[in-house]
Amino acid sequence: MRKMIMELKIDRFFMKNFDFLLEKVESIELLELIKIDFEKRIKMAISAINMKEGHNIEEIEMPHYVEIFNVLEKKGNRYICLIKVKYFKNLSSLAKKFNIDIIWDTPSIINKEKMVVSVSGSEENLKKILELFKQVAQVNKISLVKSTYKEQSILSCLTDKQKEIFVAAKKNGYYDYPRKINSERLANKIGLGRATVVEHIRKAENRIMAQILTGY
Repeated sequence: MRKMIMELKIDRFFMKNFDFLLEKVESIELLELIKIDFEKRIKMAISAINMKEGHNIEEIEMPHYVEIFNVLEKKGNRYICLIKVKYFKNLSSLAKKFNIDIIWDTPSIINKEKMVVSVSGSEENLKKILELFKQVAQVNKISLVKSTYKEQSILSCLTDKQKEIFVAAKKNGYYDYPRKINSERLANKIGLGRATVVEHIRKAENRIMAQILTGY
């Protein structure tokens, strides 16, 4: 498995979808991809938005396809945000082509001049994704490096009980959209009180968020 980092100049037709941001934003960095579903045209991620001097994030008017935009943390002109977007229907056929067995990696950065995209996968799938990007962008630079991963799971920051309840919540659809199970039914299924389950879930979420955003 290898990691490919591409520096792209995106076609204006696609870049105009970012106009609402890039007039006042210096750059947007992907920190953690939470969910991507090319069939349903959904992407959810934690991103760092670096505002231009003299601007703040409250000035940005979100278009209808941005379904969730929550500021998690602010440091100067840098905002860590949870963002969920739904692509336009007219991009559906193109988006589905990107449903390839790869890992969307970091660094992934966009600004007004260029986009940097990082993906990891087999040589065959990296070639496929490169050909797709060539349909919507001018590829200015490509670098290939060996993929490296930390063996330590992000869940290692949780206590055994927090991990048990958090994993049970995920498996039973607590984090699905729409939610398949509420906290009361989840508590009954696990055999604990609702207040205990909610407390462990909240603490687990806070610890995982702190782990992801270490250094920000």
